[in-house]
Amino acid sequence: MQLTSHSFQDGQAIPGEFAFAVPDAASHVALSSNRNPHLAWSGAPDGTQSFVVVCHDPDVPSRGDDVNQEGRQVPATLPRVDFFHWLLLDIPAGTTQIEAGAQSGAVTPRGKGGPAAPGGLRHGINDYTGWFAGDEQMKGDYYGYDGPCPPWNDTLVHHYVFTVYALAAPTLAVQGPLTGANVRAALAAAPVLAQARLTGLYSLNPAVPAA
Repeated sequence: MQLTSHSFQDGQAIPGEFAFAVPDAASHVALSSNRNPHLAWSGAPDGTQSFVVVCHDPDVPSRGDDVNQEGRQVPATLPRVDFFHWLLLDIPAGTTQIEAGAQSGAVTPRGKGGPAAPGGLRHGINDYTGWFAGDEQMKGDYYGYDGPCPPWNDTLVHHYVFTVYALAAPTLAVQGPLTGANVRAALAAAPVLAQARLTGLYSLNPAVPAA
């Protein structure tokens, strides 16, 4: 299989329109248009009954002591963990692309709501749910796509890995809430016939440009 995008090239920077936030000279960051990028895939094996799309960032700081703190930096050597930005399930076998902005077109405070996605698909819960859990104005269940927003003082460029999975099943059986960890566990047990990935780069640190 092959995964491509009209929105960005593999290994290149993701444009700000597909991010949760963009750099701002006065306040470090400003909310962006948060559109999901275009994705297209080809070469699915015979027997494919559905697809799953997952986007995760493996470069999120494992500790938050320095994150977004004035006069401090997040060192590139700090151990990193996964942060899930998008979980899109039960994509019909006849679908070969997702148009830019078809699944997300703005930042939605408190999240987009439930798992129902445009086109009859199923959205998982992304990790902004935990990130905003202590914020009274933003806390909620963040289903669907919410784009890049790495720490503005991170010295490491973040990688956003988009992966499409071809399944020999019409739906992905997930145990428990539709979180990244549970979807990943379900994929490990599912009849995955093939997968393809595409990686984009993003940084909010003017001193560490993504491209």
